[in-house]
Amino acid sequence: MSNKNEQAINAMNNGELEKAVTLLYEAIEESPNDPVAYTNVGNLLAQAGELKQSVAFFEKAIELDETQATAYYGAGNAFFQLEQYKDAADMYQKAIQQGLDQSDVHFMIGQCFVMQDAMRLALPFFQRATELNEGDTEARFQYAMCLAQEGAVATALPQFEKVVEEDPNHADAWFNLGVSHAYQDDAHKALKCFDRALDIQPDHLLAGNGKKQMEAVINNNE
Repeated sequence: MSNKNEQAINAMNNGELEKAVTLLYEAIEESPNDPVAYTNVGNLLAQAGELKQSVAFFEKAIELDETQATAYYGAGNAFFQLEQYKDAADMYQKAIQQGLDQSDVHFMIGQCFVMQDAMRLALPFFQRATELNEGDTEARFQYAMCLAQEGAVATALPQFEKVVEEDPNHADAWFNLGVSHAYQDDAHKALKCFDRALDIQPDHLLAGNGKKQMEAVINNNE
């Protein structure tokens, strides 16, 4: 049984989806109470874009074993793609409760709240994602965005600085770093950041607008 699961995973990784499906259904027939096979079918269906069907298999895996953390995570991903963000967040939380306390899971919960315009609720999950994986630049960027939108610009600024240090071509991070400097009344630093964003992405409209505003401020102060 476990051997067929392993063979199916290898087939999935090699892009042999039909072979993987056959092996997984055989695994389920041989051991209908093994949650791992149902979880793997759910992952395969999700990969194929059959999201609602995949949820049914994840739920079956959970029914067989309530501690199946990867099934909760798979269901969370499927619900997220289905834009059922509350259901997705609930599944991700359960995955964490069952031991899948990883950066990616916290990041996805944060994304669920962002999609519901609940930045304050998203903030601690992005913060936790960066704590668990300090090299997760996108989690750090989202954490900084939440801080900035909640008015904690002074706290957000060094986070944006770290993002552009880790990813020098992150145009949106340069733009938001510029906005942070503008809020701190440092027009010269803000202008440099907006220029950097425009170097990376010349059609970055917000950075272009910010550049004009900072140039006007600098000209008025001279």
